[in-house]
Amino acid sequence: MSKEELEQESPETTEENLEQVLEEAEAEAEAVENEFDLLQAELTELKDKYARVHADFDNIKKRLEREKYTAVEYANEKFAKDMIPVLDSLQGALNSANMDADKAELFDKLKEGIELTHKQFLTSLEKHGVTMVSHDEPFDPNIHNAVQAVDSDEVESGQIVQTFQTGYKYKERPLREAMVIVAN
Repeated sequence: MSKEELEQESPETTEENLEQVLEEAEAEAEAVENEFDLLQAELTELKDKYARVHADFDNIKKRLEREKYTAVEYANEKFAKDMIPVLDSLQGALNSANMDADKAELFDKLKEGIELTHKQFLTSLEKHGVTMVSHDEPFDPNIHNAVQAVDSDEVESGQIVQTFQTGYKYKERPLREAMVIVAN
């Protein structure tokens, strides 16, 4: 509205315009206040959600830590369970040594018990990834320890002639090197 138009208007019209502007301003203020209240409620709700998610995260973290500790603590449980039959076989061999029988029969039963125990033990170890280093393998300084070298017409130079002590591997890592004699 221009200045001339305002001067031409009556005081009543100006008062009506002012009331209308005031009403519009109040309505706009009320809308802004309502939106502020909604945003305030949403902020409170988001803070609450954040607090719950953070607490859940902490609980999960603590639970995973406990589970990891338990897994490490009881990692060898299966292995231990598989060793129990081996102990039973050894006990059986010892019990057979106490039997009243002639020495030849006693020796045969004792030998049989020890062979069975040895077989069970190797089977249990293999089940858990522990294998013997084969006597037929070519010499490998990663898994063999050459303790002596001898002249041999039967095998080529650098090949294994005899094994003093059997070596073992856990999966592909050596647990104990095989002590061997190699040919010159």
